[in-house]
Amino acid sequence: MLRIKQVKERTGLSRSTIYNKMDPSSPFHDPDFPRRVHLGRASVAWEENEIDEWLHKRMNLRD
Repeated sequence: MLRIKQVKERTGLSRSTIYNKMDPSSPFHDPDFPRRVHLGRASVAWEENEIDEWLHKRMNLRD
């Protein structure tokens, strides 16, 4: 599981961009971006393999 700081480091995206990618009402919404997992009332994380898969898909789009 990756916390927001690790997701930011891994993707190179800002915190606000990450949350915009998950927000269906945002013009920057990306339905393929991994959903967060609630670990507690105020604690979320992302599955590492889902972040890696998303990054690989993005890299394949450039080819």
